[in-house]
Amino acid sequence: MDTSKLIDILAYTVPSLVTGCVAYYFFTAYFAEMQQTRKFQLQNEANKQALPLRLQAYERLTLFLERINPNKLLLRVSPISDNKNDYANYLISQIEQELEHNLTQQLYISDEAWTIILTAKNSTIQMIRKVASEANVNNADQLREQLLQQFLEKQTPSHAALAFLKNEVAEMW
Repeated sequence: MDTSKLIDILAYTVPSLVTGCVAYYFFTAYFAEMQQTRKFQLQNEANKQALPLRLQAYERLTLFLERINPNKLLLRVSPISDNKNDYANYLISQIEQELEHNLTQQLYISDEAWTIILTAKNSTIQMIRKVASEANVNNADQLREQLLQQFLEKQTPSHAALAFLKNEVAEMW
């Protein structure tokens, strides 16, 4: 082969290879960007569909916290007998039933929010048990009065959890 033919072949081949490499680079970059855009659109669409479910979960858990708020719970749930332990157990069972009714909502909220809700529930139950075990509380009415007085003097666990939920919902916007 003659060098002029080799130079002619290289003159056609090298620009073709360079053009092919540049085209390959641009096409891969373009398809990667398109895939990223499509993924973003799908994620955005999924978020639009999940937002109402998440908000509904926050609403239900807000209602749960309001219902286990000792000030409201004690007014809603009357003693079934004069026995303070029966009343304390009845209050605790009401709180547990409320939680069981809302267990599935934990799927739609953050783990931190769920932990705070459980902490509020457990703190409320612990306070009921503590007051029920006091010696100066002799019957269900005295238990009710003592609990109301304790929770009027300081912030309820439900109130703190509710404040956290409100902040978390505000961050969603």
